[in-house]
Amino acid sequence: MDKAANLFLRAKICALVREFFSLQGFLEVNTPLRTPAPLPEAHIDLFASEGAYLAASPEALMKRLLAQGSAQGLEKIFFISPAFRKGERGVRHLPEFTLLEWYRADADYTCLMEECEALFLFVAKGLGRGSDIVYQGKNINLTGPWPRISVNDAFLKYAKISLNQALSQTQAQTHDQGVFDETMAFEVEPNLPTESPVFLMDFPIEKASLARPKPQNSAFAERFELYAGGMELANAFSELTDPAIQKARFAQEEKIRQQAGKPPLPMPEKFLDALKNLPPCAGIALGFDRLVMLFADAAEIDQVVSFTPEEL
Repeated sequence: MDKAANLFLRAKICALVREFFSLQGFLEVNTPLRTPAPLPEAHIDLFASEGAYLAASPEALMKRLLAQGSAQGLEKIFFISPAFRKGERGVRHLPEFTLLEWYRADADYTCLMEECEALFLFVAKGLGRGSDIVYQGKNINLTGPWPRISVNDAFLKYAKISLNQALSQTQAQTHDQGVFDETMAFEVEPNLPTESPVFLMDFPIEKASLARPKPQNSAFAERFELYAGGMELANAFSELTDPAIQKARFAQEEKIRQQAGKPPLPMPEKFLDALKNLPPCAGIALGFDRLVMLFADAAEIDQVVSFTPEEL
């Protein structure tokens, strides 16, 4: 492993990402990394910081910017942001990592899929590569459109139990993420196609607390995860804009947190108030470190960051 070479590659990818979004008319923004009222998510643990919390994502504040409306010129925004999640350490996880997030008004999750396809090809071209790359021995073609597979179909094809069975068994559990997440991690994700990136889409509404329901079937949400070479890179959705529904979902997330013995979090009232003015929109969080891993053909996240926690 040549870490220095990977750091040069990381800088080049960062510049290309900025160029891509600038050409698309996005505004690069910066939001505070400490917040007094983070968005409650059942299975994300936060670092406390003198009466506030280090942000697990810039999502809440970026959506508040988007809610300020077209008069402010904030219809399309992006941020390459540090993010913090307690207890996350592994070959693809760090407690402090980098997210690329972008949000756009008058769009849905299908628009984000198209932007992902365009972004990856733009980066590949900027690096002097073609549409075919290799990641950990897997040949990946970046030419779109990439396959789109519903979670329900993925369970039917790859899992030993149905989606409904996984959800019902998960509802009976409070101590961990449950059967649904275990089945996703050990049966569905390892069997997804690797010939190209793939969108795993239309998650059960119970697994999409910030996403809007599908108009055709409210049991599912307009959410997708993006995988490439067997690695998850992004989580995205058409945004929920109803503050009453969102508050009820946050309450449910907080209930799960407290059942698991986690400390309570305050309700993010300013975020909920901003939802009243949030236009129809879509947003995505893409793991920037993992994007670098993909183009560096790096097996571990340690290979593409300046320092690991253990080196500090």
